[in-house]
Amino acid sequence: MRNQSLTVFKEPSLLQATIPLLVLICALAGSVYLFGEDSSYGPNQIALWVAGGVAVIIGFVNNYRWDDIEEGIKEGVSVALGALLIILAVGSLIGTWLLSGTVPTMIYYGLELLNPSWFYAASALICGIIALAIGSSWTTAATIGVALMGVAAGMELSPGITAGAVVSGAYFGDKMSPLSDTTNLAPAVAGTELFAHIRYMVYTAGPAYLISLVLFFLLGLNVEATTSALKLETMQLELTNAYNIGWEMLVPLLVLLYLAATRKPALPTVFFGALLGGAWAVIFQPELIEKLAGDGSAVASLKVVWMALTDGIVVETGSEQLDSLLSGGGMSSMLNTVWLILSAMTFGAIVEKIGLLQRLISGVLGFAKSTGNLIAATLFTCFGANLLTADQYMAIVIPGRMFREEYEKRGLDARVLSRTLEDSGTLTSALIPWNTCGAFMMGTLAVSPWEYAPFAFFNWLTPLIAMFYGYTGIRILHRDKAPNTPIHASS
Repeated sequence: MRNQSLTVFKEPSLLQATIPLLVLICALAGSVYLFGEDSSYGPNQIALWVAGGVAVIIGFVNNYRWDDIEEGIKEGVSVALGALLIILAVGSLIGTWLLSGTVPTMIYYGLELLNPSWFYAASALICGIIALAIGSSWTTAATIGVALMGVAAGMELSPGITAGAVVSGAYFGDKMSPLSDTTNLAPAVAGTELFAHIRYMVYTAGPAYLISLVLFFLLGLNVEATTSALKLETMQLELTNAYNIGWEMLVPLLVLLYLAATRKPALPTVFFGALLGGAWAVIFQPELIEKLAGDGSAVASLKVVWMALTDGIVVETGSEQLDSLLSGGGMSSMLNTVWLILSAMTFGAIVEKIGLLQRLISGVLGFAKSTGNLIAATLFTCFGANLLTADQYMAIVIPGRMFREEYEKRGLDARVLSRTLEDSGTLTSALIPWNTCGAFMMGTLAVSPWEYAPFAFFNWLTPLIAMFYGYTGIRILHRDKAPNTPIHASS
C-alpha cells in the first residue's frame, strides 16, 4: 500500500469544482420533472449518489484514493448522526402524541380559537414565540407545527402556506433565541459574543419577520370562511368521539417545552416526550387503545403503544379527512427522511474531502471587492454549502472559517460575519429538500419544501435585507484600529 503521507493531492480547478454541482442540479431537475411530488422518496437520493459518483471520479483524477474519500464520507456522515437520531425520535413522538390525544387536543382548541382570516399570521407568531422560548425550530415544528397543520386541514386552508408560516415563525424564534445551537455556533465561529450577535441580528431578522407577518395576514384576507363554521364544529365533534379531549392531554407538550427551555439534551428530551405520550395514552385514551388492540388487556395496550412508537397509528373515525390527519407517526415514517439525509451528507462529505467546496469559495472571493459583494458572496456561499453539504452546521462553519480572515482584513466587526452566517446558513437550510432541515420539515409537516418554500417569507427575506444593508452600508459595523474602543456603524 502506498504511504498516504507521500501522496500529493492536486488542487481542483474551478471547472472540476463546478461539474458535480451542475450534475446534481440537472439530476434533481430531472427527478422533479419525472416524478413530481414523489421525487423526494427515492429519485432525489439517486440524483445525489450520481453526483457523488462524479465527484469521486474527479477525486481519483486529483490523486485521491478511495480510502481517503471513504474516510471523508465517514466523518461527514457522523456529523449528521445526532440529527438522524433526533429525527427518528420525533417520529415516535408524533406517533404516541397522536395516540395520547395530545395533538388532537391541540387541533381541537386550535379550531376553537383560530379564525381562518388571520390563521397564517397567527401560526407564524405562535411558532415564533415558542421557538424563541425553547431555542429549537425542529421541536416547534414537530409539536405546535404538526397541530397547526391539522387545524389548517380542518379549515381547508393551504398546507403550503401554513407550512411556510410554521417554518418562518420557527426559524425566527430559533434564530433569536440564546438557547439555539446555531445562534451559539455562528458567533463562536466568527469570534464575537452571543448576546451582541443576537442584538445585531435584530436589524435583519426584525424587519423580515414583521414583513412576513403582514404578508401572511394579507394572504389570510383572501380565505373564504363562509362554510367553515359548521365544518369546524363537525370536526370538533368527530375529535371528541374519537378521543378524550381535555387540557390534561397537553401535559406531555408542557413537559417537553420545559425540558427544551431548560436546555436538556435534545435526543433524550424528545424520546422521553414520546414515552410520556405512550403512558398518557394508556391513562387517558383506554377506549381508543382497546379499539385499536381488539381487547382491553394490558399486553394488548402495551403492543399498541409499542407500535405507535414504531409504525405510528391508524385511526378510523368515519371521516376520511380526519383519519388522514390523525394517522401516522412512528420511527418508520422517518426512514425516508433519514435515507435522504444520508445520501445528501455523503455527497457533501465527498465534495468537501476532495477540496471542491473550498475551490468554489476561493473562486467567489475573487469577485468580492466591495463590502456589499463580500456579504453577498458570504450569503451565496452559505446557501451553496447548504445545497452541497446538506447540513446547516456545515453551512455556518465552513464559510465562517474561510471568510473570517477576509472580514478582519477589511476592518469589519465580527458581528457582521456572524449575522451574515445566520442570515443564510441557518435560514436557507429549510428551503432545500435534501438538507437535514428541509428533509426534517418535509417529514414532520408532510409538505415538501418545493411547496412551502415560496411562502417561507422570513427565510428568504432575511438574506435579501442583509444584502441590501451590505450594498448601502446601513448597520454595517467596523472595528476601530485602537483596541478597546467603541464600534461604529456606517450608515
